[in-house]
Amino acid sequence: MKLPLVSLFALAAALSASEDFTTSAGKVEITPIQHASLMIKSGGKIIYVDPAQGEYDGLPQADYIFITDIHGDHLAPNIVEKLKKDGTVIVAPKAAADKLPGCMVMANGETKTVGGIQVEAIPMYNLKPAANGQTYHEKGRGNGYILTIGGKRFYFAGDTEGIPEMRALKGIDVAFIPMNLPFTMTPADAADAVKAFHPAVVYPYHYRGQDPKIFAAALAGTGIDVRLRDWYAQ
Repeated sequence: MKLPLVSLFALAAALSASEDFTTSAGKVEITPIQHASLMIKSGGKIIYVDPAQGEYDGLPQADYIFITDIHGDHLAPNIVEKLKKDGTVIVAPKAAADKLPGCMVMANGETKTVGGIQVEAIPMYNLKPAANGQTYHEKGRGNGYILTIGGKRFYFAGDTEGIPEMRALKGIDVAFIPMNLPFTMTPADAADAVKAFHPAVVYPYHYRGQDPKIFAAALAGTGIDVRLRDWYAQ
């Protein structure tokens, strides 16, 4: 199928923004797509985390898809359907399972091996209701994930505040941390949580409406490599 010119430009822009990490299993390439959505290439396999926002025309189909939550900026069944192929493994919390027939359900605290990748389901939730009285993410409903690939631990936090389970993490090489109100936390609160578990590299993502430079400034001098990328270029 011939892609329209605009899709080719979008694909080229997305691929040029990829981040490479060296592991004992070879290169891991992570491409931000938009908001909380990203693509990972590793060992000839294609992994998507929360494919729900942004442009997917021309991107490869998935070997593995990880869904963190039921909200529309994390779960888009039509996009999952577009990306999956025979044999695609979809991992999701129980709350999302009815929209993803045949998915592998993981609960907070579980560890499974998916295609040679160790997967840990990490809690993600709000510590207290937002100023409007709503609790957008209840404890136990959604999953953050740690994917261990070639000895390196990649943490995708999903929608969460700086919960005790995040602050207690150990040995995180690369972390993707949200910061937007009223759904998660402020950039300053996100930085405070990141200081507690001290990943080697951290990316602010899921930050629509917030200034990630505040997050970066709060982590200056900590030795944590803060990498700011434009997650809203599409």
